Amino acid sequence: MEHEVFVPVPAERLRDVLADPVRVARAVPGLQQDAGAEPVAGRLKVRIGSHSITYRGAVRLSAREDGTYAVEGDATESRGTGAVTLALTLRAADAEGGATLVFTGTATADGRVTELPPESVTSATTRLLTRFAENLGTAAQASPAAPPDPQPEPEPRPDPEPRPASVFDTEVPPPSLMNTDEDEDAHEDTGGGTDDGPAVPPAAEAAHARRTMIGRSAEEVDHAPPRGRYAPVPAPQASAVGAPLRWAAPAAALVVASAIVVGRALRRRR
Repeated sequence: MEHEVFVPVPAERLRDVLADPVRVARAVPGLQQDAGAEPVAGRLKVRIGSHSITYRGAVRLSAREDGTYAVEGDATESRGTGAVTLALTLRAADAEGGATLVFTGTATADGRVTELPPESVTSATTRLLTRFAENLGTAAQASPAAPPDPQPEPEPRPDPEPRPASVFDTEVPPPSLMNTDEDEDAHEDTGGGTDDGPAVPPAAEAAHARRTMIGRSAEEVDHAPPRGRYAPVPAPQASAVGAPLRWAAPAAALVVASAIVVGRALRRRR
């Protein structure tokens, strides 16, 4: 077998990719790598004509002193007893506008692949090698990730100028709902009275005055109904509808009685 593929990248960059087993494994089309296995090892599904055969195996690639690479592989059918053995030589040579990858070697196989037409097997092998070479060129064109540029340190910002205090920012102390001893003493000193009676009103009136001036307790406020514009509108009472009827009955009786009296008077005159 001999096959040649042109790749639009220099041969030196292709050699760098071939020296990395991980990048070589990524270039094999359709390879499903096994976890924890060799880099170029796993399952490979090959399409031959209208048939598909899945192989499980590994491929080993090593560099030689003459600049070529030895490719050795063996695999078995995942659903069958057939096996494939591969022995290739891969050479990357410079060419105008890029490089060429030349594959030469032999391959032996048995099992299901021997039952298929030879031209279909040759076409599938050529297509697999062509896609492998193209993937190697794509990997060679991708430049390695450059280290990120160091981020400049942010410049220190000047402290913001103090904002003038606003009336709305001033904290308002909550109103006290409890009377203090000083307020009670002041209320007793300023309370009006006569010489005949005590200046301090009785306990009930004093309590009512305190509740009126200072306000209701928090418990009463929580349970008291709302007042003012938010007060609930009382539902109309049912007795309001029957009020006209209560006045209509006596009036009707008075009219009937007056009619009877007038009728009797007219009879007497006749």
